[in-house]
Amino acid sequence: MVARLHSATFSGIEAVPVEVEVDVARRGFSGATLVGLPDAAVKESIERVRTAMQNSGYLFPRHKTVINLAPADVRKEGPAFDLPIALGILFANGDVISDTIGQYLVAGELALDGRIRMTRGALSVALLAKQQNLRGVIVPVENAAEAAVVEAVEVIPVSSLTEAVGFLAGQLPIEPRTIDISKVFADSSLYDCDFSEVRGQEHVKRAMVIAAAGGHNVLLIGPPGSGKTMLAKRLPTILPPLTLEESLETTRIHSVSGELPPGMALLARRPVRTPHHSASTPALVGGGSIPQAGEVSLAHYGVLFLDEFPEFTRPALEALRQPLEDARVTIARAQSTVSFPAAFTLVAAMNPCPCGYYTDPRKSCKCTPLQIDKYLSRISGPLLDRIDIHIEVPGVPFTMLRSQQDGTPSSEMRGQVLKARERQFRRFADNPTQTNGRMTGKMLREHCKLDETAELVLRQAMTELGLSARAHDKVLRVARTIADLADRDHVDAEHVSEAIHYRRLDRQL
Repeated sequence: MVARLHSATFSGIEAVPVEVEVDVARRGFSGATLVGLPDAAVKESIERVRTAMQNSGYLFPRHKTVINLAPADVRKEGPAFDLPIALGILFANGDVISDTIGQYLVAGELALDGRIRMTRGALSVALLAKQQNLRGVIVPVENAAEAAVVEAVEVIPVSSLTEAVGFLAGQLPIEPRTIDISKVFADSSLYDCDFSEVRGQEHVKRAMVIAAAGGHNVLLIGPPGSGKTMLAKRLPTILPPLTLEESLETTRIHSVSGELPPGMALLARRPVRTPHHSASTPALVGGGSIPQAGEVSLAHYGVLFLDEFPEFTRPALEALRQPLEDARVTIARAQSTVSFPAAFTLVAAMNPCPCGYYTDPRKSCKCTPLQIDKYLSRISGPLLDRIDIHIEVPGVPFTMLRSQQDGTPSSEMRGQVLKARERQFRRFADNPTQTNGRMTGKMLREHCKLDETAELVLRQAMTELGLSARAHDKVLRVARTIADLADRDHVDAEHVSEAIHYRRLDRQL
């Protein structure tokens, strides 16, 4: 008898359908054979399944058992095939009879005592079940809330092999898991930090408002202790709330990567990723023999904060060029090519020199000009061109630090951002996620027309600073955002001048 169940593997963040076929022969030698291009973790599932079945009170077949994971030309990886394989063996052997076995997509890792451990990618699995018009999914209890986000799909949470068998055999009714998405957003979208905690640095906060309003990348340059990290980590507090579509895509990335905490349904807050400067290139942008998402994708629709920017390896920094430009990372391997979304806001922070005090009036710099040039040259011109805003962050005076008056709060800054984003939403009505920071050349020509005065200001800046064509476009994008913050339809000379101010540092470096 042949039993067939639905399951899934992954390509990037997409779930790929897999049919688990199990045939138990009535004669021949004992033994189980697993075919269908499984990786090491899937091959090992036979012993986990055998022991889990025996400890759950079921007999493993004594005759030849063949397990096929179709299609055979797609590589299968991960331990999530344990549960469908175990169920397939029980149904193929005639130990259990079910009329609903083909109506559910099944995924879960088995413990040796028959418990079902959480797996990754439950949200993508539930979306696949919906696409295939299946009745629902059977997933571990820890993954149920995540899968329940998908509407019109029954999510059956199971904690053991016995429970899964009982449900499919019609002997154990299990109530499908449901979730209130609005309540998840209300409970999880609050931040525990605020820009009001940052004393002084109002000019930097202005730059952060521009960055948040237009989706621009920022480079903060200043001595140690000037507040660069505080500013960067508070940027998400002024970004617009995640939409449901953005939250779903971000959650899928974290879920497939195994980064989603157990029991969490959705990422309702924009992610902030802060990799150490010793991170390798694959860790930063993704990679591996089986491609996995890197930090740039885990920061999708959020903030990627790279502290000590010049301390990252040159290959790792140069690998940022594609995602900064295309908002995606494409990883090519011999067997396949996988693409991960990476629409993040980059916030980089660095000292002006190796000792950190080159621009600090309170302490003398001990670095030689050669050391400073060598330190700053670690950041290439092409990468620097892709960062829209460069801003100096000076040290905060003692009187400002001891002031009892709070700085500008996140709520006030967020109000300015939302106002500017509303203008962009109307401007790019056909693409709700489009921002000024990612305008194409055609969009620039249409939405960033300059009068004679503004044209003259931009021409002088291009000549005197030697800005590249990419820097020219960055200036226009930032100027468009500044005009939106001022509630102006046209980009004026003052907007261009402020945008140019944020480009001066790239030539000083």
